[in-house]
Amino acid sequence: ASHSSARKFTPGFERNMSDELIQAMAKNGGVMMINFGGSFIDSAYAVGSSKVREHLVNYMAENNLSRSDSAFRAYAESYAAANNPFPSVQKVADHIDHVVNLVGVDHVGFGSDFDGVGDSLPTGLKDVSMFPNLIAELLKRGYSKEDIEKICYKNIFRVWQAVEDYAKK
Repeated sequence: ASHSSARKFTPGFERNMSDELIQAMAKNGGVMMINFGGSFIDSAYAVGSSKVREHLVNYMAENNLSRSDSAFRAYAESYAAANNPFPSVQKVADHIDHVVNLVGVDHVGFGSDFDGVGDSLPTGLKDVSMFPNLIAELLKRGYSKEDIEKICYKNIFRVWQAVEDYAKK
């Protein structure tokens, strides 16, 4: 599952996987790649981001501004920072913990989706240069170097190798 997270944290977000689906995927040797998008990892994100967007649209209308106006851009940046709707790196680690506790460390990886979720990425995990923040969080939670290597790449390499071996048959 290349771009999913745990539905436990986002009830009703159908793109995420239920515990039953995660267990079935693991039973077949698969890997769930955690998507970092705000809607994928925190149900509160959608509500928070909608409130920020609504406020900014109203502010533009009340002040006769457009999105390209420098005054609006400065206000929007300041307002969004003060009313940050974005989830945290810890929320991504919560999803990893959930999968690991449910089916084991051999069945989880980073799906990120940096290029597909727009500006909904967690604070402290806005691009690939911030992976150390997530790895530090996993270390704080007691994951070993071997566990982190599996999550970063070894699990998906294992699945890829199995697919390649199957294709050769």
